[in-house]
Amino acid sequence: MPELPEVETIARTLHPHLVGETILSANLRWARTLATPSARKFREQIKGQKILGVSRRGKFLNIQLADFNLFVHLRMSGDLFIKEGDYKPAKHDRLILRFYFALPALSPSQAVAGDGDRSIKYLVFTDARKFGRVWLTDDPESVIGGLGPEPLSDEFTPQWLFSALRSRRRHLKPLLLDQTFLAGLGNIYTDEALHMARLHPLAASDSVKRKQAERLHESIRAVLAEGIRRNGASIDWVYRGGEFQNYFRVYDREGKPCPVCRKKIERLVVGQRGTHVCPKCQKM
Repeated sequence: MPELPEVETIARTLHPHLVGETILSANLRWARTLATPSARKFREQIKGQKILGVSRRGKFLNIQLADFNLFVHLRMSGDLFIKEGDYKPAKHDRLILRFYFALPALSPSQAVAGDGDRSIKYLVFTDARKFGRVWLTDDPESVIGGLGPEPLSDEFTPQWLFSALRSRRRHLKPLLLDQTFLAGLGNIYTDEALHMARLHPLAASDSVKRKQAERLHESIRAVLAEGIRRNGASIDWVYRGGEFQNYFRVYDREGKPCPVCRKKIERLVVGQRGTHVCPKCQKM
């Protein structure tokens, strides 16, 4: 599943292509892709909406429209592409938004009429496993209101993390994966941050000392920033383009040497998630 760095990369890639454009129509090819509203209402409301911005909140992509917010959660296999010209839908395309591409030679009325394929472009949401979801709403809090703080924001401080960890009694990894606790972390970046902080994923959150919390805070920010710098991680056929997988410390490196102490990385299951740890660097 794409995590914060992958979604941030997609948002930054889409931003220059979408901001300022106006949506001409929506082709909803699988109705259950839409979480809200109904398909009919969605087509009516999104038509003619101008795109004001493209950003991210946690693992949600947020496309800000003139009157609404269009949220996309990619889940396991979702992705978003820009296509131009005479685009024919592919097998796994679930939603296609059609735009006027503001070429100087064509007016909006000519583009709507279809004069010149180069004047039309598309935002394509493709999702082979059909887990991804889309929301169109005028109330953003109804979708993202329950998310915890952004780990790269000013709100996420060492003191906040220490207090939040100590106020709960949960294993560290499941707590960090909880989007209501902290938004954006998934399996990859949690394993990487815990290794960098020298903390075991099964350690009790209320046992973490202040210095350990400060180290974890620094590690979370560091691995996310590096992930964004590397355009995320490409670990299978789902997400494309990133190279952070070439710099993993422990994730998906079972049996390989730890980059710090050279002990072999071990794999265990924590909260039903495959988890990678160094038995020497991350002692309980």
